[in-house]
Amino acid sequence: MLNWTNFEFENPNFLWGLLLLPLLILWFVISHKNNSASLTVASTKGFGTKKSILPQLKIGLYVLRLLGIALLIVALARPRNVSVSKRTKSNKGIDIVMAIDVSGSMLAKDLKPNRLEALKKVAGNFVSQRPNDRIGIVVYAGESYTQTPITSDKGIVRRTIADIQYGQVEDGTAIGMGLGSSINRLKDSKAKSKVIILLTDGVNTSGFVDPRTATELAKELNIKVYTIAIGTNGTALFPYAKDRLGNLQYRRQKVEIDEELLKYIASETDGKYFRATNNLKLKSIYEEINKLEKTKVEEFKYYNYSEQFRMYVLLALGLLVLEYVLRNTIFKSFI
Repeated sequence: MLNWTNFEFENPNFLWGLLLLPLLILWFVISHKNNSASLTVASTKGFGTKKSILPQLKIGLYVLRLLGIALLIVALARPRNVSVSKRTKSNKGIDIVMAIDVSGSMLAKDLKPNRLEALKKVAGNFVSQRPNDRIGIVVYAGESYTQTPITSDKGIVRRTIADIQYGQVEDGTAIGMGLGSSINRLKDSKAKSKVIILLTDGVNTSGFVDPRTATELAKELNIKVYTIAIGTNGTALFPYAKDRLGNLQYRRQKVEIDEELLKYIASETDGKYFRATNNLKLKSIYEEINKLEKTKVEEFKYYNYSEQFRMYVLLALGLLVLEYVLRNTIFKSFI
């Protein structure tokens, strides 16, 4: 069956032959006019009154011939249907661990509605754009733990990010432990590229792992670390207590982030340091990381051709045979 969606001609140059059809029509009109004889008589009373429509239908023979020629020209162009199947193959890909700070300061309102919720939205979109990679989630505050091991199931990763809440771990900012846990997830990875995206909004104040020591370990294991400092410049509204109904109370405080440490971690591991001062900047940072870390994907296409020219040849032959039979039978006495 002809499928116009995937229809093509293998030799489309033959279709230029269709331009001959107007010339053939012109030749027929001129030759028919020259071959038509006329007889002038004073009266037709002496002739029979029965009329035949066959002379008027004679032009149909030429139409049949032209259609037959047109179909043969189309057949020469080799019409066919093409079905394409695709298969993708990626290399060993990239293993990524997202280390997310869940300390109390992540509830600050310099990003909307707060830093943590803004991050969750952007990080979820980032995961959706990495179909060929494995991703794991590490959360940290005063201590750290693996929320989701490295997996190719993006649905699980997105749900994990959506469920992240403040209070999961003891409060504080243990950047070294967050980085160390992420390294532990990646140390046995066989991926071609290993990446940590480390996000924090403060200064390393707790934990028993020195961030610089963890950085040296990441460097030895060829793990690239992208560091993101989240928070505006100047001051922001931070939570400091709860009222009687359990609602958080906010007050304006100075934003303090150890940018020097984050720049050091990124530089030593061939990564890159970023500063997210608002929602739009945070989104653009993850988009840039997405572009920097690309998994090479090979796409294989398989073509299946269904030739259609036989149908056109048979139709053309049928029309030409019909024209020949009619010309030498019914219309023979009128030619």
